[in-house]
Amino acid sequence: MKHSKELHKILQKIDGRSYKAYNDIKGIYNFEFFVLHIEHVQRDPFAGPSLLRVIVDERAQFPPDIIKTKDQRIVVSDFIARIFNSSIKKHGNIRGGSGKSGVIQIDSGGQEVLERSCVNIMPGKLEIRFSIGLPAKGRRIMGLEAAKLLGEVLPLIVEDSCFYKNLDSNHLIEEVELYEDANFLRQKIKDLELVSFIRDGSVLPRESGISEKPLKNAIHFETPESLSVTIDTPNNGPITGMGIPVGVTLIVGGGYHGKSTLLQAVERGIYNHISGDGREWVITDPTAVKIRAEDGRRIENVDISSFIHNPPMDKNTVEFKTENASGSTSQAANIVESLEAGTELLLFDEDTSATNFMIRDERMQRLVSKDKEPITPFIDRVQEIYVEYNTSTVIVMGGSGDYFEVADTVVMMDNYKPENATKNAMEIKDELPINRKREVNSKFKFKNRYPKAESIKQYKGRKLKLDVRGRHTILLGVESIDLSQVEQLMDTSQTRAIAYAINHAQKYMDGKHSIKDLIGIIEQDIDENGLDILAPNGRRYPHNLARPRIFEFIAALNRLRTFKTRNKRKNEN
Repeated sequence: MKHSKELHKILQKIDGRSYKAYNDIKGIYNFEFFVLHIEHVQRDPFAGPSLLRVIVDERAQFPPDIIKTKDQRIVVSDFIARIFNSSIKKHGNIRGGSGKSGVIQIDSGGQEVLERSCVNIMPGKLEIRFSIGLPAKGRRIMGLEAAKLLGEVLPLIVEDSCFYKNLDSNHLIEEVELYEDANFLRQKIKDLELVSFIRDGSVLPRESGISEKPLKNAIHFETPESLSVTIDTPNNGPITGMGIPVGVTLIVGGGYHGKSTLLQAVERGIYNHISGDGREWVITDPTAVKIRAEDGRRIENVDISSFIHNPPMDKNTVEFKTENASGSTSQAANIVESLEAGTELLLFDEDTSATNFMIRDERMQRLVSKDKEPITPFIDRVQEIYVEYNTSTVIVMGGSGDYFEVADTVVMMDNYKPENATKNAMEIKDELPINRKREVNSKFKFKNRYPKAESIKQYKGRKLKLDVRGRHTILLGVESIDLSQVEQLMDTSQTRAIAYAINHAQKYMDGKHSIKDLIGIIEQDIDENGLDILAPNGRRYPHNLARPRIFEFIAALNRLRTFKTRNKRKNEN
């Protein structure tokens, strides 16, 4: 290990030289109160930035009682990353030169608190992973600027963020307790037979369509008395809010009154949020999956026969394959894939659903006879899916009162305030009976699929390219996977982790492990070894991975063009 003064000397020596001379600074340096590891040096000012790690020993002095559990370490790590990022903005404003010169970045995230690879709390030490754009003018090294960046600015950032004595301890403890209580609530609502909980006073509207920050001066959530639930939390005591019960729930109301806003808060309630987000007390079943029509998506060997059967041209819907799905077939596949992966809550918004998949009303049934209609609409399966598969459904529905026939609970949004409209809806159902027929010919079922090793066979024998383009695109070899319709994917670092997880999962795709088996194996690997286990060979210390839900991993796998499976045979156990 070299002293930090040696790093300064090297940077002075290479000042003005060709950019590749920056390779001379790779190594480990002692900065007295931390150790700097320069792991990777970018090849030119316009390439991906250089990757560094900082190690702080026991002098970080984080109290053992706030880092003793994995949940606590996740939220403390998240807090440190956010402070590190704030300190970059405070001290790291010496940008100048070519390309990414002077840019310091850490993967600090947005409104959600996620397990990340950028900060790791280990026995007796704290590790921070981040990137720096080493300064250059053209393609010549700005050694003196680099010396200032690494020798003066970086120590200030580390001092601000990596030592407990310098942090707002009250705020940190508040975040830890909030995270613990959110996880407690997520288990408690299951015990209470609820699928979601929204605390009184929550702020559900967002700042804009491109911002996840809470809307200022928004109407605060108020719980209708008949749906009110009070839960005693370990750290924040009793809290009261609206409980959405298991079964089939409709969210109704006029346009622009907050129906979709409530559903969006519920779908994001699978994640814990930072204090002040407004939705930090919106807690949802962690297996919830948002279902939508997704015209043009690929489908591989999915049994959608319970929804689509005997279509024209004798298309096999028991092992349905297509490179260009319609709205109805894509929505059917999304439901079955989610059930196959183990969801216990399906979420729908009529605005993003295929109308002919959701409902076929009485008049249309009379005009187009059942023998000419291959689609069994969701309305005729939704209660069966709940009873047989213990999977509830929440639907934003403003256009079809036929769903009153299958609803257990009806919540009406009026100027962003919820009302329990179940009684009124049931009275209307009785006063205005309909004569539509339930279009079901058989029991709802589907076959499990078993991924095959040749799913990624085309990439063997050469280095596999793994990359992302923003939050919604994975580059896997020569293939691009579009995740723009996977609405519960929140962070680019989650997308990158999914790309790595698909690569990691290859060795388990032996045609013997089911989709659900594959999920369990990947989850266990991450639990036991951390996110680093996903990194491909040669990518040590990944600095920008965030743990995705396994449902988004499966969604990406299902959209992989080369993904191959076999269905479970009838004689298999």
